[in-house]
Amino acid sequence: MINRKEMEGEIINLTKVWLTVCISLSYCHAVGKFLHPGVGRFLAIAPVIVLFFLLPLQLTSIHLGGATSFFIAWLANFKLLLFATGDGPPSTNPQLPLRQFIALSCLPIKILQNPSEKSSPNNRTEILNEKPKSLINYSIKALIVVLMVKLYDYSEFIHPKVILFIYSWHIYFLLEIILAITQFFARNLLGIELEPQFRDPYYSTSLQDFWGRRWNLMATNILQPTVYKPTVKIASKVVGRTWAPLPAVMATFLVSAMMHELIFYYLGRMKPNWEITWFFVIHGIALTLEILMKKVLPQKRRIPVAVSLPVTLFFIFSTSIWLFFPQFVRLKLDVRAFEEYAALVSFVKKVAFSLVG
Repeated sequence: MINRKEMEGEIINLTKVWLTVCISLSYCHAVGKFLHPGVGRFLAIAPVIVLFFLLPLQLTSIHLGGATSFFIAWLANFKLLLFATGDGPPSTNPQLPLRQFIALSCLPIKILQNPSEKSSPNNRTEILNEKPKSLINYSIKALIVVLMVKLYDYSEFIHPKVILFIYSWHIYFLLEIILAITQFFARNLLGIELEPQFRDPYYSTSLQDFWGRRWNLMATNILQPTVYKPTVKIASKVVGRTWAPLPAVMATFLVSAMMHELIFYYLGRMKPNWEITWFFVIHGIALTLEILMKKVLPQKRRIPVAVSLPVTLFFIFSTSIWLFFPQFVRLKLDVRAFEEYAALVSFVKKVAFSLVG
């Protein structure tokens, strides 16, 4: 049972970790001004990459440790690899102001593309026409999260599979709220417009639509240049440009699986049972087959949206309940999360009383 004192210690450790991250990225920013992309720049920042894999081990909480591990062990490290090669997005440009470089290098945010920049016309139009969700929208989702947490008090009366189904919505709403808060501060502190990270994934009409255009787009955007595109380039020499995306999709899902296994290790400090890996392998195979069918079948013979949407959601939820969300129970992440809620409330009350007193 986590207590208020442990929560205070965790917040102190969190402050130390993020201070270290800021100092390390300031060093990388300076390195970029003196060393050109290549081996020299990579060797100069390699110790930072190793450090970023170790820093999440300083945290034990689900919420603080989980977000930090995703931000620095995955996003920041992959962006630093792109920074070393010079193939990264504008966010890895050492000519950026330091505060923008730090924020864009380690937070799940991406500058909104200019209409003149190279991107898919349909995707670009969708991004530019998309209205940001209102405060009421996020308030409703926050209220739903609170109600879900309260509902868990009666979990002994609810079927375990239903609880796992509720977990899926709990995590989605929580992630969207966390990323919205991150984007709010980035927008107001950096003065830049940012792309959304979720686009209503419950409207997905295919796995390609879900993983590529709607779900956790920051992970998608960082996996494309670091894994997908290099694999396509290599595979094109072997199987040709037409079929090269197929092994590239599988490689991308395998790397994503390894990063998820690592994050779950940070959260639970337990050896993986590889169910997370199987989840991504199954989705990688399914998406590969989906792309293959789209290449073979003409547009008029494809499954209509009225059928593809429920089938897609059923596949995503069923595989998640089977392989992904049971890890939360195995690692007791759900129990620890509720303990953290209680400890956080106690900590906030203490701070409030001290300010009033």
